[in-house]
Amino acid sequence: MSLLSPVHPAFVSRVEPDSAAAQAGVQAGDALLRVNGNAITDILAYRRELEAGDVTLEMQRVDSSTFEFRVSWEDPGLEFSEVLFDGIKLCANKCEFCYVHQMPKGFRKSLYVMDDDYRLSFLYGSFVTLTNLSEADFDRIISENLSPLYVSVHSTDQALRADMMKWWRLKVKDPESTKIQDTLKRLEPIDLYTQLVLLPSRNDGQYLEESLEYLSSLPNVLSVACVPLGLTDHRRNLPELRPYTAPEAKDVLRIAHKWQKKLLEERGTRFIFPSDEFYILAGEPLPPEEAYEGYPMLENGVGMVRDFLSGELPPLPKAVPGTRVILGTGKLFAPILDLALEPLRAVRGLHIEVRALENKTFGTVTTVAGLLTGRCFLENITPAEADLLIVSPSTLRYGTELMLDDISLTNLREKLKMDVRSGGKNLGELARVILENAQSSLPQFGYSAHAVKERRA
Repeated sequence: MSLLSPVHPAFVSRVEPDSAAAQAGVQAGDALLRVNGNAITDILAYRRELEAGDVTLEMQRVDSSTFEFRVSWEDPGLEFSEVLFDGIKLCANKCEFCYVHQMPKGFRKSLYVMDDDYRLSFLYGSFVTLTNLSEADFDRIISENLSPLYVSVHSTDQALRADMMKWWRLKVKDPESTKIQDTLKRLEPIDLYTQLVLLPSRNDGQYLEESLEYLSSLPNVLSVACVPLGLTDHRRNLPELRPYTAPEAKDVLRIAHKWQKKLLEERGTRFIFPSDEFYILAGEPLPPEEAYEGYPMLENGVGMVRDFLSGELPPLPKAVPGTRVILGTGKLFAPILDLALEPLRAVRGLHIEVRALENKTFGTVTTVAGLLTGRCFLENITPAEADLLIVSPSTLRYGTELMLDDISLTNLREKLKMDVRSGGKNLGELARVILENAQSSLPQFGYSAHAVKERRA
């Protein structure tokens, strides 16, 4: 029993109809306080307590009154507004390449939170450094088998990693957690996906070779993603950093390909996967789909372009009513997208332009599509110059039509006086969005005069 432990109310967002919780009178807005007398810190602890079988749940209503109900080997039917009841564990580092430190002002508060929570790594695949773990955290990870975890290693050279990450000593709960080689060995029962954020002439070259040699020696490390640092034009009072040049990107790929060949023979996996950005920067062709081995770290920019291009085009009509389409994307991806859409240009009446947008929010150094904001579209596109604007799904907050700066697709439609759609996850879905719009009826108010004239000609 842990009645003296701090209580972290878990607020209920939904109650499943006809469930035990519904029959007990639990309503949205009520809060879970304890299960079997134990304070609950997160959704994982909640599920662990339920595994006991017969459990008593202590609830609190909005008026602060409390009540209990019991369940026996069944799901109570509760959904919560958050998965972490005790708050997000914060980062103990002040990395010289941290993207949060380069954020311009004016965004929603959550984008400035420096989270580094192993529970979110297990639940959602977010990368963590592990430097803020306590002894109890290590014990919990192993005892509850929170596997896999996603770990930002950056370098296995302890001195270099310390110099790059510059952890706050007062925020480090256990100094042993900063020793990356010891930490990875300590987590031997846990499968690990790792990443190296590479900085030119910093942790690449010989340091990259050493990191790959060590990481590939650990059986619980399943793969390594190599990604280049991300920069913005808002680096204030920070170390001077620069992006990769084409020759430097080629050298990273040379090392990666050498190790891929070696480890494919020794471990049956290529193990190291450079992000798409390295291939594009180097001007080298992307690997074939099978080289990504199922895209284990797709959300980390490893294989996203190849996965997008793998979607097959639908049957194309010979002609559509006159339709002008602009596809707004980042400067890095624009040439690839432009080439991929070439077959659609054979459709008469379909006018397609891939427009490489200058990033008006993060600066010209930021060239990836996923960091385009609503402002970028509004300042790079003239109202009513097209019938349809396509934006990448990667620019939208998950499950919404909101961009990073909280400008919505509806906002863009109103201000740009054209239809605005998300383009789909792959080339085939993108083509369907374009064709469905082009083959629809006459445009409504707000579309371009150009399209109305062509369709009535």
